[in-house]
Amino acid sequence: MADFGGTDLTAFRAEARDWIAENFPPALKDKPGPEGRELSPEQDAWRKAMGAKGWGVPTWPAAYGGGGLGGAEARVIAEELAAAGAYNPIGGMGVIMFGPTLLEYGTEEQKQKHIPSIVKGEVRWCQGFSEPNAGSDLASLQTKAEDKGDHYLINGSKIWTSGAHTADMCFCLVRTDNTKKHEGISFVMIDMHQPGVDPRPIRLINDTTPFCETFFTDATTPKGNLVGPLNGGWTVAKRLLQHERQGISGAGAVTPGAQAGSLQGPTIHELAKAYVGVDEDGKLADPDLRRRVTDHLMEERAFQLTGRRAAVESRSNSGPSAASSALKNVGSKCRVDKAELAVEILGNQGIGWGGEAFSKTEVGAIKTMLRSKSGTIAGGSWEVQLNIISKRILGLPEVTQKG
Repeated sequence: MADFGGTDLTAFRAEARDWIAENFPPALKDKPGPEGRELSPEQDAWRKAMGAKGWGVPTWPAAYGGGGLGGAEARVIAEELAAAGAYNPIGGMGVIMFGPTLLEYGTEEQKQKHIPSIVKGEVRWCQGFSEPNAGSDLASLQTKAEDKGDHYLINGSKIWTSGAHTADMCFCLVRTDNTKKHEGISFVMIDMHQPGVDPRPIRLINDTTPFCETFFTDATTPKGNLVGPLNGGWTVAKRLLQHERQGISGAGAVTPGAQAGSLQGPTIHELAKAYVGVDEDGKLADPDLRRRVTDHLMEERAFQLTGRRAAVESRSNSGPSAASSALKNVGSKCRVDKAELAVEILGNQGIGWGGEAFSKTEVGAIKTMLRSKSGTIAGGSWEVQLNIISKRILGLPEVTQKG
């Protein structure tokens, strides 16, 4: 590949555009990525092409299969994918959370073994953090890993393990010392395809099952699957949560629907024009709705620009910072506002659950609105993020209540 280290990205943009035109299947144009594991021949071909090129994770090191590019080149790739109506087929928790964390804390052997399969979209990862009695107070977790010489024996349960029923591997927090709280937690990788691992899907209010309760009964993992030091998992987990919060926020995305599995559709203002109508000047006929849609679009745009700036800063500072908590809260609020506006705009057509009287977009709107609420909790609740912002960004003192 040519050297694109300079500021002129014209040649690289042309290369990216030509490569996408040559490799992206026309049948997938402007369509969302697959929601499950089953891929059509065209979807699988696109995944393999992007995986081999390393452009699904363009800034990851080339030594492990990544693109080895800078942020400017990554931005060009995202823009050209969007212009071509193409989604990025390489995604999921391996990309958003685990991969960046392993690149920082993993051994060379671990990185050589696990990063290439994430880059190629060959292995699905899930997250084993929260437990029925350890949510916001995550350090109270009790899933136990006993030292058995060359491996750990794992017993306990996790909850809200997204995609556990379709995952190949799990990055998991386990207790390896019962005498300490935070300092008794370790970070391990667990093979999900083994006896003793039982993920049970949880059906949500929007009639989907993205989450599971996962039970570990005498499951095992080799000592080589310990990431970071023994009893040092809390430090690794905090770093991963910063990556997760920045990923959940969607900050810096070029367009909605850029990742595999995301639902694409009309923008909020296009939806409003279609269902509410416009006046003789081409403006939304409802002035109050027009103001609120405008407010939302301004906030969303400001959030995206802030996210891009934070992404640049995170690269220069070797990773995301506590600012990811602010981005996570603002991002989740933007999604809730947008989803509620969409249902309001649709009127009676926004309360359908199925049947010929409702289109896919209309049914998707109400289900998206219901699901959007969980975004204020996932990755650390709204209130937890406010605590992090107050302590680590604003430097405010802790307030203790006196009895």
